[in-house]
Amino acid sequence: MSHLNRLSIRAYTHQTRSHYHEYHQLVLPLHGTIEIKVGAYHGKVSPGDGVTIQAGEQHDFRAREQARFLVADLARLPENLRNTPSAKFTVSPPLLAYCQYIGVQLAHQVNPVLEQATFDLFCLLLAEQTCPYKRDPRLEPVIEAITRDLSAEHSLCTLAALACLSLTQFKKVFKASTGQTAQQYITRLRMEKAKALLTHTDLPVRLVAEQVGYRDLSAFSRRFHRYYGQPPSAFST
Repeated sequence: MSHLNRLSIRAYTHQTRSHYHEYHQLVLPLHGTIEIKVGAYHGKVSPGDGVTIQAGEQHDFRAREQARFLVADLARLPENLRNTPSAKFTVSPPLLAYCQYIGVQLAHQVNPVLEQATFDLFCLLLAEQTCPYKRDPRLEPVIEAITRDLSAEHSLCTLAALACLSLTQFKKVFKASTGQTAQQYITRLRMEKAKALLTHTDLPVRLVAEQVGYRDLSAFSRRFHRYYGQPPSAFST
């Protein structure tokens, strides 16, 4: 692959560096954290996050030398990552898992054909990332807790405590940061995961319901039907 439109694994130093380049770049931590200042964003980017550096954009950065990052040098950015409120975005679980695979594969061998196929799939997964809102950093532990275990109860009081906010403040901040209430956000993730499990696995509906936080099968079926307009059985393998 050429210097552009390629993936590589990189390490940085604890000394702050500052530069720019004439191509777009994405940095996705594999392990460790990078502190970066780019555009209006200044903060840390950890595994589960990514940061977009647009062509010609000055950026300052530093990281521990043991940390490793998947870096994509791109001739063009996908539409969903252009003109976003923040350079930092949340990486979906499928892309995060794929990034870990890429890290192993690139360290294993040189295979131009496989590298091109790997890059093409990376771009397809990248185009699925959503970052329409600038997220309040106090919500980072909240989002992490929700996505880590959709089967948990995730009461609003518990989530507000994670954000170190009062319940009223939490509701306001969450809606402003995501465009949804916390309950709407959790329901969306649960329904999307349930649909994927029903479509791609042979798990019975009861177990799917439990994996997305529903102990009552009837309640799950009603919610799923309202969300998709069809019962869970319509998606079962």
